[in-house]
Amino acid sequence: MEISNTIQLFSLFRKEFELCNLRQGETVILLTDASSPREYVAAGFAAANDLGANAYEIGISKNPDRTRIGVDAIGSANGLLDALKACDLLCALHFPNFSKWVREVRAAGTRVLSIVDHPDELRRLQSPPGLKNAVLTAAELWGAARTIRLTNRAGTDLQWKRGEFPVKVQYGFAEEPGRFDHWGAGHITNFPDEGTANGVVVIQPGDLWVLPYVRVVESEIRLVVRDGFIREVSGGMDAKAFKYWLDRNKRSADDIDPYAVSHLGFGLHPGAHWDQILLHGNQQNRINASGRVFAGNFLFSTGPNSDMGGKRDTAGHIDMPMVECTVELDGKVVLEDGKFVDERLIVQPA
Repeated sequence: MEISNTIQLFSLFRKEFELCNLRQGETVILLTDASSPREYVAAGFAAANDLGANAYEIGISKNPDRTRIGVDAIGSANGLLDALKACDLLCALHFPNFSKWVREVRAAGTRVLSIVDHPDELRRLQSPPGLKNAVLTAAELWGAARTIRLTNRAGTDLQWKRGEFPVKVQYGFAEEPGRFDHWGAGHITNFPDEGTANGVVVIQPGDLWVLPYVRVVESEIRLVVRDGFIREVSGGMDAKAFKYWLDRNKRSADDIDPYAVSHLGFGLHPGAHWDQILLHGNQQNRINASGRVFAGNFLFSTGPNSDMGGKRDTAGHIDMPMVECTVELDGKVVLEDGKFVDERLIVQPA
């Protein structure tokens, strides 16, 4: 990395740490693995020191599998979890989502920030003015609804109840005790009440696949959902891959947890774009945030719900951002054909 980019990274990390309300005398831990960019460690150290904070690196021996979530990457070393709980801001240079240790660290009051994207994405997606307010407004609207309906012109018509689980809010920085966020985020997600999702979901060409694969969907995937689980999968090659991934993550022949409907929600970030995956192909660090948060996408997923109080911790997790969807909250349309109808949810580019 050239020196000009290194200097730019320092500025980006300093601004991000300011958004995270990092103060003089606080402690920052950078949780790294063998694949973590060393320039991120240098920029994090420099930014923390510039703000008067104490910065340390803890390197783990495992390289977390980027195609899965909920993997325990830190192991059981004596004192390690205590150290993470004792710091003020923990920067995980991998996805710690759905991990038990993250829940424990957050419960102790540590702020947790995931940093996993390319430098260009960190710059382009750094939380712009107005994004936090829009995301919080979306969470309030979603959280007040009891019945949600998802449709699209391809034939999707899925309905579910909500209220059992809190709405997960991410706007790109972790400034409050116990908060978890992802640098570059700007979306809401929520799990349906157990057993209440019913209907049909049609993933169409042009929708995205950002976990475990990084690709544009090229053939229709038709899903029949009953009582919270996908019961039928039909379509072409993409449908075959969809089913193959979920089946290979079963714990037993009769395990259907990978087929559960998991988190559902939409993105609001004006700096993220649908065509990033076309520009950069299957480079995961180009799509980690961008693919999930571009404004108006609907994020459909399968598998676990353990990070918001549920009991499913299956590795059969799929994230598929869908385009041109309509969302109704208690019968009121908030997203129509991929465009927000509520002006409070529209954020102007920085």
